[in-house]
Formats: sequence, C-alpha cells, structure tokens
Amino acid sequence: MAQTSTRDRIVVAAARLLQRQGYVGTGIKQIATEAEATLGSVYHFFPGGKEAVAVAAIAHGREEFADVLRRALDGEADPGAAVQECARQLAEGLRDSGWTDGCPVTAAALETLGSDSPIQQACADALRDWERIVSDKLLRSGIPAGDARELAVTVVAALEGAEVTAQVNRSEEPLLVTGRQLARLVGSYALTRS
Repeated sequence: MAQTSTRDRIVVAAARLLQRQGYVGTGIKQIATEAEATLGSVYHFFPGGKEAVAVAAIAHGREEFADVLRRALDGEADPGAAVQECARQLAEGLRDSGWTDGCPVTAAALETLGSDSPIQQACADALRDWERIVSDKLLRSGIPAGDARELAVTVVAALEGAEVTAQVNRSEEPLLVTGRQLARLVGSYALTRS
C-alpha cells in the first residue's frame, strides 16, 4: 500500500470535514488533527491558511465526484439510464455514510455566497467541470450541442439539490426520484432525434 503524503492527508481530511460540517464549521486545528499532521505542516503546505486548504479540498471533491460521474455515465450506453445510475450511486454513497458525506462543493458554496473568494471560484469551476462531463456524454449519444449543454446544467443542478434534500430527509428517495425524472427528460431528447 502506497504511503499517503502529509499534504494529501490534509486535503482529504479537509474535504471530509467540509462535507460534514461546512466551511464555517471546520477549523484549521481540526483539519490538522484529522489529518494526523501538525499545525505547522498545514501552514507549510497551505500558507494561505484555511481558505487555501478549502480550495484544495474543493478541488479534491471536484475530482471525486467527476470520477463518480464518469463511471456511471460510461457504464451505461443509454444517456438517461446513465444519469439515473449516477443518482443511484450518489444515494447509495450518502446512505452508507449515514447521511453525512454530502458534496463539499455545495457546502462551501452556500456558506460563501455573495463573495468573490477563491472558494467561490473553485466551486464554480467544479460545477462547470461536472456539467462538461455530462454534456460530453449527451453529445456522444447524439443529442445536439445546445440541448446537451442545457440538459447537463439541469442534471448537475438537480443532482446537487436532490443530494441536499436526501441528507435533510435522511432518505435515498429524493435522489432516486430525481434520477428517474432526469432519465425521462434526457430520454425525451434522445427520442426527438430518432
């Protein structure tokens, strides 16, 4: 098993804490403790402090969710079924975490609304990246570019909202229902091109 670097442990710990507690509720000392690192190490790797760690954690969360999206979307030929599978996987992961491991991007974005911070930029970049991944799948399925882009925005926004709703209700249902409805929506675009 490969040794995880101190920097990586800090980023992963921060991402998990952001998922569970949000940006405001997460302290730099807590990040160091969770990462089994010294406070000096945190500041060594992230001289910008908590905000810099949060930006790196959001980038980590961005890649984790991008991997989930890619696996789900690439695992199904039908784009509607692929989107539905993504929602199912998110519901399963959230349930398995005891409803605590939501999206660190959503948590950080909501707490820093109205600011022009590096955190908001990292969140916006993550959302655009996820939209691009979904749009690429839809384009490969033959859906025209304009429709694929708008559908991708809808898919990502609906999944993010359904994830928060699932956490609040401690239920998979919001994600599963959203997945089914998104599959119908995407399927209607696939049918119009036949």
